Amino acid sequence: MAAPSNRGKLMWASFLTLIAAGMGFAVRGGILRDWGSQFGFTQMELGTITGGGLVGFGIVIMGASLITDRVGYKPIMLLAALLHMASVVMTLAATPVFEALGKGAAFWCLYLGMFVFAIANGLCEAVINPLVANVYSEKKTHYLNILHAGWPGGLIVGGLLGKLLIGNVRWEIPLCLYVLPVLWYGFIVLKEPFPDSDAKKAGLSFGTMLAEFASPLLLALLVLHACVGYVELGTDSWISNITESILTGQGLILFVYASSIMFVLRFFAGPIVERINPLGLLCMSSVLGCVGLLLLSQGESSAMIWIAVSIYGVGKTFLWPTMLGIVGERFPRGGAITMGAIGGVGMLSAGFLGGPGIGYKQDLNASSQLKANHPETYERYAAAEESGFLVFPKVKGLDGQKVGVILDTADNQPAPAATLNSDYAIFEQRAQDGGDPIPEGLVALKEWWDDTGEPNKEVDHDPVEEAGIYGGRMALKWTAAVPASMFVGYLLLVFYFRLQGGYKTVEIDESGESHVTDHKPSAEEAFEDGESGPTSGQA
Repeated sequence: MAAPSNRGKLMWASFLTLIAAGMGFAVRGGILRDWGSQFGFTQMELGTITGGGLVGFGIVIMGASLITDRVGYKPIMLLAALLHMASVVMTLAATPVFEALGKGAAFWCLYLGMFVFAIANGLCEAVINPLVANVYSEKKTHYLNILHAGWPGGLIVGGLLGKLLIGNVRWEIPLCLYVLPVLWYGFIVLKEPFPDSDAKKAGLSFGTMLAEFASPLLLALLVLHACVGYVELGTDSWISNITESILTGQGLILFVYASSIMFVLRFFAGPIVERINPLGLLCMSSVLGCVGLLLLSQGESSAMIWIAVSIYGVGKTFLWPTMLGIVGERFPRGGAITMGAIGGVGMLSAGFLGGPGIGYKQDLNASSQLKANHPETYERYAAAEESGFLVFPKVKGLDGQKVGVILDTADNQPAPAATLNSDYAIFEQRAQDGGDPIPEGLVALKEWWDDTGEPNKEVDHDPVEEAGIYGGRMALKWTAAVPASMFVGYLLLVFYFRLQGGYKTVEIDESGESHVTDHKPSAEEAFEDGESGPTSGQA
């Protein structure tokens, strides 16, 4: 099927959605302290607000994918642009709403702003992957990697803007900056015609697209991509905190550095795929991801940590978009549904397995180490209740609030618990002004610190800190088993395709018939037409 003449512009629009998502994610993370001081939020309340940016992301992708081929790409993208703008309006409303109605109303403005932001991102993700796979059907894996360079690109831009602006200007100014890529992609979407999907052109029914899930190969790819979500997004949600505990003050810098590696390398997936094919690239990536995590779990020096992050960054770079490329190349009859399923499974795995699983491994190892070496300190810092993960045994980890108090330090030395005292003072003043009473949990924490925590802080500080570092290291070590398992899975697929005569792409014609093809133009051929998406200069 002929590619549309404006496919470079459509690629730009798709690329900009991920720039907007990454910028919004990075900037919002950087202004949490401003929200806390302006509106009087505690750390728990801020954590709940940020959670609104993740709720339902994977479900939105999968749900929207069910209707994308029928409704069309353009209406869904326009709706996403409107919701991106609405999320900004809701968030900016927090200040006047706070002045008029108080803290509770401001909380809901920020939470709903985050939630709508997540919905908009999910709608974009449901469209941009099948869209790019359709308009660049001759080079799906290469261009999907270029497309997904937008996410780390947005993280880099948002992180740098946050570093420059946050704390120097009102938080509303850096937040508003992600409106720029939203307006840009919205203008392109409004102006440009969008093609029908190949599945719609071929007249494939909904049942025909769903029938693709009967393929054992697709089911295997879904399982493998669940592992990708676990090891990439699940690890990313923790790795800044873990590396920060090892190298104080460098956690965010290391995260931006790893994002920079991803941004640059994703533009060069095509030449690599030409030499080793997508499954070879995935095998190589899973090995590097495993090695990087193992080195991170053992590195002591600053140089070793930076080397480990470099290897891990290269390893995770190609996993997500290359998996999307394989599904697009092998299952075009599934349309947006199969593409949405693979993205949705990855997101759901990160949320339900990756984040909680890595957290569980930190709890298990940190508490075991502290209990074995410093039992009295463990008794003072153990959580009140046990927690578990899936079928694994329950563990009584360390109380996050108490640990947060003892590690609230200045110049890495035990110091007064500034955050606890600040939160307590906020609620105490609010109660004196006739507002809600101080929460029982905060009262209990303050009493514990005054009676038990502070008198023993000189004894407890180092063991608690060391236990946290040990728990983080061991969590990364055990997480390395996931990319190791992925390597075995990818290697089995390599053998499977060899038995089938080699890895081949599948295309569908306008009658809906499938055709296997060996032709995959080189990266040089793909760039000769001047339509390389973001690299083409078209807007």
